[in-house]
Amino acid sequence: MENKVLVELYIPTIEKKYEVFLPVSKRIGDITTLLAKALLDIGGGYYKITQTEKLYSRITGEAYNENLILKNTDIRNGSELVLY
Repeated sequence: MENKVLVELYIPTIEKKYEVFLPVSKRIGDITTLLAKALLDIGGGYYKITQTEKLYSRITGEAYNENLILKNTDIRNGSELVLY
């Protein structure tokens, strides 16, 4: 799948980890919104959207710029990300 990357997504607020495919042609801000909405469905009622979610590198702890397209970041297959 050249148009998606498989990453490990950690959600500290509900203490869960998921493997997800992310589209490489979408903005980080749009991906973050989609992930938060998906967590409402699969989070068992424990995840609450705060409207301030950000996507972080689990390795460096740095937040990704919401305006960047995913393919223009260092996110690749196997990247470990945190949604907080």
